[in-house]
Amino acid sequence: MIVGLDIGTCWIRVAIADYDENGQLKIIGTSCEKSMGLRNGNIVNIEAASNAIRNAIENAEQNAGVEVQVCNTIVGGELIEGLNATGKVAVSTKGRSQGEISESDLERVRESATAVQLSLDRKMLHVITQEYIVDNVRGIKDPLHRLGVCLESAVHIITASKNTIQNIASCIDRAGYHMDHVFLKTLAATHAVANEDEMELGSIIVDLGAGTTDILVLLNGAPVCTASIPVGGNLVTNDIALVLGIPVAEAERIKIEAGCCYMDNVDPKRTVIVNGVGGQPPREFYQADLCDIIEPRIQEICEMVINKIIEKTTLTSMSGNIILVGGGAKMDGILECVQDSFGTQNVRIGNPEKMGGIEEDYAGPEWATVIGLVRACKDNFSRSVGKKVKNRQRYEKAGKSENKFLKLLKSLF
Repeated sequence: MIVGLDIGTCWIRVAIADYDENGQLKIIGTSCEKSMGLRNGNIVNIEAASNAIRNAIENAEQNAGVEVQVCNTIVGGELIEGLNATGKVAVSTKGRSQGEISESDLERVRESATAVQLSLDRKMLHVITQEYIVDNVRGIKDPLHRLGVCLESAVHIITASKNTIQNIASCIDRAGYHMDHVFLKTLAATHAVANEDEMELGSIIVDLGAGTTDILVLLNGAPVCTASIPVGGNLVTNDIALVLGIPVAEAERIKIEAGCCYMDNVDPKRTVIVNGVGGQPPREFYQADLCDIIEPRIQEICEMVINKIIEKTTLTSMSGNIILVGGGAKMDGILECVQDSFGTQNVRIGNPEKMGGIEEDYAGPEWATVIGLVRACKDNFSRSVGKKVKNRQRYEKAGKSENKFLKLLKSLF
Protein backbone atom coordinates (compact mmCIF):
# COMPACT_ATOMS: atom_id res chain seq x y z
CA MET A 1 0.00 0.00 0.00
CA ILE A 2 1.29 3.48 -0.95
CA VAL A 3 -0.06 6.65 0.67
CA GLY A 4 0.54 10.09 -0.85
CA LEU A 5 0.05 13.26 1.24
CA ASP A 6 0.01 16.71 -0.37
CA ILE A 7 0.14 19.42 2.32
CA GLY A 8 -0.86 22.60 0.52
CA THR A 9 -1.42 26.14 1.70
CA CYS A 10 -5.22 25.90 1.26
CA TRP A 11 -5.95 22.17 0.92
CA ILE A 12 -4.55 18.85 2.11
CA ARG A 13 -5.04 15.98 -0.34
CA VAL A 14 -4.50 12.29 0.34
CA ALA A 15 -4.43 9.38 -2.10
CA ILE A 16 -4.17 5.73 -1.03
CA ALA A 17 -3.15 3.13 -3.60
CA ASP A 18 -2.81 -0.65 -3.41
CA TYR A 19 -2.03 -3.49 -5.81
CA ASP A 20 -4.88 -5.50 -7.27
CA GLU A 21 -4.88 -9.21 -8.10
CA ASN A 22 -3.15 -8.47 -11.42
CA GLY A 23 -0.29 -6.59 -9.78
CA GLN A 24 -1.52 -3.18 -10.98
CA LEU A 25 -1.42 -0.20 -8.62
CA LYS A 26 -4.92 1.23 -8.13
CA ILE A 27 -6.28 4.21 -6.21
CA ILE A 28 -8.56 2.85 -3.49
CA GLY A 29 -9.28 6.01 -1.50
CA THR A 30 -8.87 9.79 -1.60
CA SER A 31 -9.73 12.78 0.57
CA CYS A 32 -9.45 16.56 0.40
CA GLU A 33 -9.64 18.67 3.56
CA LYS A 34 -9.15 22.33 4.38
CA SER A 35 -5.53 23.08 5.32
CA MET A 36 -4.65 24.81 8.59
CA GLY A 37 -1.45 26.22 10.06
CA LEU A 38 0.30 27.03 6.75
CA ARG A 39 1.20 30.30 5.06
CA ASN A 40 2.77 30.49 1.58
CA GLY A 41 3.62 26.80 1.73
CA ASN A 42 5.41 27.03 5.10
CA ILE A 43 4.16 25.56 8.38
CA VAL A 44 3.49 28.33 10.92
CA ASN A 45 1.38 26.36 13.42
CA ILE A 46 2.44 22.74 13.96
CA GLU A 47 -0.54 21.80 16.13
CA ALA A 48 -3.14 23.12 13.67
CA ALA A 49 -1.34 21.52 10.71
CA SER A 50 -1.15 18.17 12.56
CA ASN A 51 -4.90 18.17 13.23
CA ALA A 52 -5.66 18.95 9.57
CA ILE A 53 -3.32 16.16 8.41
CA ARG A 54 -4.95 13.70 10.80
CA ASN A 55 -8.44 14.56 9.57
CA ALA A 56 -7.42 14.22 5.92
CA ILE A 57 -5.73 10.83 6.35
CA GLU A 58 -8.54 9.46 8.55
CA ASN A 59 -11.13 10.40 5.91
CA ALA A 60 -9.03 8.69 3.23
CA GLU A 61 -8.75 5.61 5.47
CA GLN A 62 -12.53 5.46 5.79
CA ASN A 63 -13.00 5.79 2.03
CA ALA A 64 -10.43 3.07 1.32
CA GLY A 65 -11.37 0.77 4.22
CA VAL A 66 -7.75 0.41 5.35
CA GLU A 67 -5.53 1.59 8.21
CA VAL A 68 -2.56 3.82 7.38
CA GLN A 69 0.69 3.90 9.34
CA VAL A 70 3.23 5.31 6.86
CA CYS A 71 2.82 8.07 4.29
CA ASN A 72 4.90 9.88 1.67
CA THR A 73 4.75 13.63 1.23
CA ILE A 74 6.00 16.51 -0.92
CA VAL A 75 7.86 19.75 -0.34
CA GLY A 76 8.11 22.92 -2.41
CA GLY A 77 8.29 26.68 -2.20
CA GLU A 78 11.13 29.15 -1.91
CA LEU A 79 13.16 26.95 0.45
CA ILE A 80 13.84 24.53 -2.42
CA GLU A 81 16.97 25.08 -4.52
CA GLY A 82 18.24 23.32 -7.65
CA LEU A 83 21.74 23.32 -9.10
CA ASN A 84 23.54 21.56 -11.94
CA ALA A 85 26.86 19.82 -11.29
CA THR A 86 29.32 17.51 -13.06
CA GLY A 87 31.63 14.71 -11.95
CA LYS A 88 34.60 13.06 -13.67
CA VAL A 89 36.50 9.82 -12.97
CA ALA A 90 38.87 7.45 -14.74
CA VAL A 91 37.33 4.09 -15.63
CA SER A 92 38.73 1.38 -13.38
CA THR A 93 40.40 -1.65 -15.02
CA LYS A 94 40.95 -3.73 -11.90
CA GLY A 95 39.67 -7.32 -12.09
CA ARG A 96 37.72 -7.08 -15.36
CA SER A 97 37.93 -6.31 -19.07
CA GLN A 98 40.09 -3.29 -19.73
CA GLY A 99 38.06 -0.07 -19.99
CA GLU A 100 34.63 -1.62 -19.39
CA ILE A 101 32.39 0.66 -17.30
CA SER A 102 30.93 -1.07 -14.25
CA GLU A 103 28.40 -0.17 -11.56
CA SER A 104 31.24 0.82 -9.24
CA ASP A 105 32.38 3.39 -11.83
CA LEU A 106 28.84 4.81 -11.95
CA GLU A 107 28.79 5.07 -8.17
CA ARG A 108 32.19 6.83 -8.13
CA VAL A 109 31.20 9.39 -10.78
CA ARG A 110 27.95 10.05 -8.91
CA GLU A 111 29.92 10.71 -5.73
CA SER A 112 32.22 13.03 -7.68
CA ALA A 113 29.28 14.99 -9.10
CA THR A 114 27.59 15.38 -5.71
CA ALA A 115 30.75 16.58 -3.93
CA VAL A 116 29.40 20.13 -3.75
CA GLN A 117 29.58 22.50 -0.82
CA LEU A 118 26.21 22.90 0.92
CA SER A 119 25.36 25.07 3.88
CA LEU A 120 24.64 23.30 7.17
CA ASP A 121 20.89 23.94 6.92
CA ARG A 122 20.53 22.26 3.51
CA LYS A 123 19.79 18.62 2.69
CA MET A 124 20.07 16.82 -0.65
CA LEU A 125 16.57 15.77 -1.65
CA HIS A 126 17.19 14.38 -5.16
CA VAL A 127 20.20 13.74 -7.39
CA ILE A 128 19.01 13.15 -10.96
CA THR A 129 21.41 12.18 -13.74
CA GLN A 130 20.98 14.29 -16.87
CA GLU A 131 23.54 12.52 -19.07
CA TYR A 132 26.79 10.57 -19.08
CA ILE A 133 29.84 11.52 -21.14
CA VAL A 134 32.30 8.77 -22.15
CA ASP A 135 35.53 9.95 -23.77
CA ASN A 136 33.86 13.25 -24.79
CA VAL A 137 30.87 11.47 -26.35
CA ARG A 138 27.81 13.21 -24.89
CA GLY A 139 24.17 12.24 -24.50
CA ILE A 140 24.70 8.71 -23.16
CA LYS A 141 21.86 7.54 -20.91
CA ASP A 142 23.24 4.14 -19.79
CA PRO A 143 27.03 3.69 -20.11
CA LEU A 144 27.12 0.35 -18.25
CA HIS A 145 29.51 -2.18 -19.95
CA ARG A 146 30.55 0.44 -22.50
CA LEU A 147 34.30 0.69 -23.18
CA GLY A 148 36.01 3.93 -22.28
CA VAL A 149 38.81 5.65 -20.42
CA CYS A 150 37.14 8.73 -18.93
CA LEU A 151 33.59 8.79 -17.49
CA GLU A 152 31.75 12.04 -16.76
CA SER A 153 28.28 12.66 -15.36
CA ALA A 154 26.02 15.73 -15.43
CA VAL A 155 23.45 15.80 -12.61
CA HIS A 156 20.73 18.06 -11.26
CA ILE A 157 20.84 18.34 -7.47
CA ILE A 158 17.72 19.43 -5.58
CA THR A 159 18.22 20.57 -2.00
CA ALA A 160 15.72 21.50 0.69
CA SER A 161 15.81 23.24 4.04
CA LYS A 162 16.43 20.72 6.83
CA ASN A 163 14.15 22.67 9.16
CA THR A 164 11.31 22.56 6.63
CA ILE A 165 11.54 18.78 6.30
CA GLN A 166 11.81 18.35 10.08
CA ASN A 167 8.71 20.51 10.61
CA ILE A 168 6.75 18.42 8.11
CA ALA A 169 7.95 15.19 9.76
CA SER A 170 6.99 16.59 13.17
CA CYS A 171 3.46 17.44 11.97
CA ILE A 172 2.96 13.97 10.49
CA ASP A 173 4.36 12.34 13.64
CA ARG A 174 2.03 14.38 15.87
CA ALA A 175 -0.86 13.29 13.66
CA GLY A 176 -0.01 9.67 14.52
CA TYR A 177 1.74 8.60 11.30
CA HIS A 178 5.29 8.07 10.06
CA MET A 179 6.85 9.94 7.13
CA ASP A 180 8.68 7.63 4.71
CA HIS A 181 9.77 9.59 1.62
CA VAL A 182 9.83 13.30 0.72
CA PHE A 183 9.63 14.40 -2.93
CA LEU A 184 9.87 17.73 -4.68
CA LYS A 185 6.27 18.61 -5.56
CA THR A 186 6.88 19.50 -9.23
CA LEU A 187 9.02 16.39 -9.71
CA ALA A 188 6.21 14.28 -8.27
CA ALA A 189 3.69 15.95 -10.60
CA THR A 190 5.92 15.03 -13.56
CA HIS A 191 5.23 11.34 -12.90
CA ALA A 192 1.50 11.98 -13.33
CA VAL A 193 1.25 14.45 -16.22
CA ALA A 194 4.39 14.45 -18.42
CA ASN A 195 5.13 11.82 -21.07
CA GLU A 196 8.56 10.80 -22.35
CA ASP A 197 8.36 12.89 -25.53
CA GLU A 198 7.58 16.06 -23.57
CA MET A 199 10.47 15.40 -21.20
CA GLU A 200 12.90 14.79 -24.07
CA LEU A 201 11.88 17.77 -26.22
CA GLY A 202 11.89 20.24 -23.34
CA SER A 203 8.87 21.15 -21.20
CA ILE A 204 8.00 23.30 -18.20
CA ILE A 205 5.89 22.11 -15.27
CA VAL A 206 4.17 25.09 -13.61
CA ASP A 207 2.38 24.36 -10.32
CA LEU A 208 -0.07 27.20 -9.67
CA GLY A 209 -0.62 26.85 -5.94
CA ALA A 210 -2.34 29.10 -3.45
CA GLY A 211 0.80 30.39 -1.70
CA THR A 212 3.57 29.74 -4.24
CA THR A 213 4.10 29.02 -7.93
CA ASP A 214 6.66 26.24 -8.44
CA ILE A 215 8.57 25.60 -11.67
CA LEU A 216 10.44 22.60 -13.07
CA VAL A 217 12.15 22.75 -16.47
CA LEU A 218 12.73 19.39 -18.20
CA LEU A 219 15.04 18.68 -21.14
CA ASN A 220 16.45 15.43 -22.57
CA GLY A 221 14.46 13.44 -20.04
CA ALA A 222 15.79 15.13 -16.89
CA PRO A 223 15.33 18.34 -14.89
CA VAL A 224 17.64 21.26 -15.73
CA CYS A 225 16.06 23.95 -13.54
CA THR A 226 14.10 24.02 -10.28
CA ALA A 227 12.62 27.29 -9.03
CA SER A 228 9.77 28.88 -7.10
CA ILE A 229 8.20 32.31 -6.77
CA PRO A 230 6.44 33.38 -3.55
CA VAL A 231 3.09 34.32 -5.11
CA GLY A 232 0.03 32.29 -6.04
CA GLY A 233 -3.73 32.20 -6.03
CA ASN A 234 -4.02 33.85 -2.61
CA LEU A 235 -2.57 37.05 -4.09
CA VAL A 236 -5.43 37.13 -6.61
CA THR A 237 -7.94 36.60 -3.79
CA ASN A 238 -6.44 39.45 -1.77
CA ASP A 239 -6.64 41.77 -4.79
CA ILE A 240 -10.34 41.00 -5.23
CA ALA A 241 -11.00 41.58 -1.54
CA LEU A 242 -9.10 44.88 -1.56
CA VAL A 243 -10.67 46.31 -4.73
CA LEU A 244 -14.24 45.28 -3.91
CA GLY A 245 -13.99 45.93 -0.18
CA ILE A 246 -15.18 42.47 0.87
CA PRO A 247 -13.83 39.76 3.24
CA VAL A 248 -11.18 37.38 1.94
CA ALA A 249 -13.51 34.38 2.32
CA GLU A 250 -16.12 36.06 0.11
CA ALA A 251 -13.45 37.03 -2.42
CA GLU A 252 -12.27 33.40 -2.58
CA ARG A 253 -15.85 32.23 -3.15
CA ILE A 254 -16.54 34.51 -6.10
CA LYS A 255 -13.08 33.80 -7.55
CA ILE A 256 -13.88 30.08 -7.62
CA GLU A 257 -17.47 30.47 -8.83
CA ALA A 258 -17.10 33.28 -11.40
CA GLY A 259 -13.39 34.06 -11.76
CA CYS A 260 -11.90 34.37 -15.24
CA CYS A 261 -8.42 35.54 -16.21
CA TYR A 262 -8.93 36.08 -19.96
CA MET A 263 -11.26 38.83 -21.13
CA ASP A 264 -12.19 37.12 -24.41
CA ASN A 265 -13.76 34.27 -22.39
CA VAL A 266 -15.97 36.58 -20.34
CA ASP A 267 -19.72 36.78 -20.95
CA PRO A 268 -20.36 40.57 -21.03
CA LYS A 269 -23.89 40.09 -19.71
CA ARG A 270 -23.03 37.79 -16.80
CA THR A 271 -23.34 39.36 -13.37
CA VAL A 272 -21.88 38.32 -10.02
CA ILE A 273 -23.67 38.69 -6.67
CA VAL A 274 -21.48 39.72 -3.72
CA ASN A 275 -22.84 39.30 -0.21
CA GLY A 276 -23.03 42.49 1.82
CA VAL A 277 -20.84 43.17 4.84
CA GLY A 278 -22.24 44.04 8.27
CA GLY A 279 -25.88 43.69 7.33
CA GLN A 280 -25.56 45.58 4.05
CA PRO A 281 -27.62 44.26 1.11
CA PRO A 282 -25.91 42.15 -1.57
CA ARG A 283 -24.24 43.95 -4.46
CA GLU A 284 -24.21 43.06 -8.15
CA PHE A 285 -21.49 43.71 -10.71
CA TYR A 286 -20.38 42.31 -14.06
CA GLN A 287 -17.98 39.39 -14.49
CA ALA A 288 -15.86 41.62 -16.73
CA ASP A 289 -15.10 43.82 -13.70
CA LEU A 290 -13.85 40.73 -11.86
CA CYS A 291 -11.69 39.77 -14.86
CA ASP A 292 -10.15 43.27 -14.83
CA ILE A 293 -8.80 42.45 -11.38
CA ILE A 294 -7.66 38.87 -12.02
CA GLU A 295 -6.12 39.02 -15.50
CA PRO A 296 -3.28 41.52 -14.74
CA ARG A 297 -2.23 39.53 -11.68
CA ILE A 298 -2.07 36.21 -13.60
CA GLN A 299 -0.07 37.94 -16.35
CA GLU A 300 2.32 39.26 -13.70
CA ILE A 301 2.80 35.75 -12.28
CA CYS A 302 3.57 34.45 -15.80
CA GLU A 303 6.14 37.21 -16.29
CA MET A 304 7.79 36.30 -12.99
CA VAL A 305 7.95 32.64 -14.08
CA ILE A 306 9.57 33.63 -17.41
CA ASN A 307 12.11 35.89 -15.69
CA LYS A 308 12.99 33.17 -13.18
CA ILE A 309 13.61 30.61 -15.96
CA ILE A 310 15.77 33.11 -17.89
CA GLU A 311 17.72 33.87 -14.71
CA LYS A 312 18.43 30.21 -13.90
CA THR A 313 19.00 28.67 -17.35
CA THR A 314 20.63 29.43 -20.68
CA LEU A 315 17.95 27.70 -22.76
CA THR A 316 16.87 29.54 -25.90
CA SER A 317 14.17 27.19 -27.22
CA MET A 318 12.15 24.12 -26.24
CA SER A 319 9.82 22.00 -28.33
CA GLY A 320 7.66 20.40 -25.63
CA ASN A 321 4.76 21.86 -23.67
CA ILE A 322 4.07 24.15 -20.75
CA ILE A 323 2.06 21.91 -18.41
CA LEU A 324 -0.13 23.63 -15.82
CA VAL A 325 -0.99 21.82 -12.59
CA GLY A 326 -2.32 22.88 -9.20
CA GLY A 327 -5.57 24.53 -8.17
CA GLY A 328 -4.83 27.66 -10.22
CA ALA A 329 -4.89 25.57 -13.42
CA LYS A 330 -8.68 25.18 -13.01
CA MET A 331 -9.43 28.90 -13.49
CA ASP A 332 -11.40 29.83 -16.59
CA GLY A 333 -9.15 31.37 -19.25
CA ILE A 334 -5.85 30.25 -17.69
CA LEU A 335 -4.84 28.35 -20.83
CA GLU A 336 -5.30 31.35 -23.14
CA CYS A 337 -3.71 33.76 -20.66
CA VAL A 338 -0.55 31.64 -20.34
CA GLN A 339 -0.41 31.16 -24.12
CA ASP A 340 -0.41 34.94 -24.60
CA SER A 341 2.15 35.53 -21.85
CA PHE A 342 4.62 32.89 -23.09
CA GLY A 343 3.94 33.53 -26.78
CA THR A 344 3.25 29.88 -27.63
CA GLN A 345 0.28 27.61 -28.25
CA ASN A 346 2.08 24.66 -26.62
CA VAL A 347 0.27 24.96 -23.30
CA ARG A 348 -1.97 22.33 -21.74
CA ILE A 349 -3.64 21.48 -18.46
CA GLY A 350 -1.95 18.60 -16.63
CA ASN A 351 -4.69 16.17 -15.60
CA PRO A 352 -3.25 13.08 -13.86
CA GLU A 353 -3.39 9.68 -15.51
CA LYS A 354 -6.21 7.39 -14.44
CA MET A 355 -5.32 4.75 -11.85
CA GLY A 356 -8.65 3.04 -11.22
CA GLY A 357 -10.95 3.63 -8.28
CA ILE A 358 -13.42 6.52 -8.42
CA GLU A 359 -11.63 8.44 -11.15
CA GLU A 360 -13.79 11.56 -10.79
CA ASP A 361 -12.37 12.09 -7.31
CA TYR A 362 -8.85 12.82 -8.60
CA ALA A 363 -9.44 13.92 -12.21
CA GLY A 364 -8.39 17.59 -11.98
CA PRO A 365 -4.95 19.24 -12.19
CA GLU A 366 -5.06 19.99 -8.45
CA TRP A 367 -4.58 16.23 -7.90
CA ALA A 368 -1.52 15.94 -10.16
CA THR A 369 0.99 16.26 -7.31
CA VAL A 370 -0.42 13.63 -4.97
CA ILE A 371 -1.19 11.12 -7.76
CA GLY A 372 2.30 11.68 -9.17
CA LEU A 373 3.70 11.13 -5.68
CA VAL A 374 2.05 7.70 -5.53
CA ARG A 375 3.47 6.80 -8.96
CA ALA A 376 6.93 8.10 -8.00
CA CYS A 377 6.97 5.96 -4.85
CA LYS A 378 5.94 2.96 -6.94
CA ASP A 379 8.83 3.57 -9.39
CA ASN A 380 11.34 3.98 -6.55
CA PHE A 381 10.10 0.76 -4.93
CA SER A 382 10.49 -1.13 -8.23
CA ARG A 383 14.06 0.16 -8.65
CA SER A 384 15.03 -0.76 -5.08
CA VAL A 385 13.65 -4.28 -5.58
CA GLY A 386 15.61 -4.54 -8.84
CA LYS A 387 18.82 -3.56 -7.04
CA LYS A 388 18.23 -6.16 -4.33
CA VAL A 389 17.68 -8.87 -6.94
CA LYS A 390 20.89 -7.86 -8.77
CA ASN A 391 22.87 -7.86 -5.52
CA ARG A 392 21.48 -11.29 -4.56
CA GLN A 393 22.41 -12.69 -7.98
CA ARG A 394 25.88 -11.21 -7.65
CA TYR A 395 26.36 -12.76 -4.20
CA GLU A 396 25.06 -16.13 -5.39
CA LYS A 397 27.44 -16.01 -8.36
CA ALA A 398 30.33 -15.10 -6.07
CA GLY A 399 29.38 -17.96 -3.75
CA LYS A 400 29.42 -20.45 -6.63
CA SER A 401 32.85 -19.23 -7.76
CA GLU A 402 34.13 -19.56 -4.21
CA ASN A 403 32.85 -23.15 -4.02
CA LYS A 404 34.68 -24.05 -7.26
CA PHE A 405 37.88 -22.52 -5.89
CA LEU A 406 37.61 -24.48 -2.64
CA LYS A 407 37.08 -27.77 -4.54
CA LEU A 408 40.16 -27.06 -6.67
CA LEU A 409 42.17 -26.20 -3.58
CA LYS A 410 41.15 -29.44 -1.86
CA SER A 411 42.04 -31.52 -4.92
CA LEU A 412 45.61 -30.13 -4.84
CA PHE A 413 46.13 -31.56 -1.34
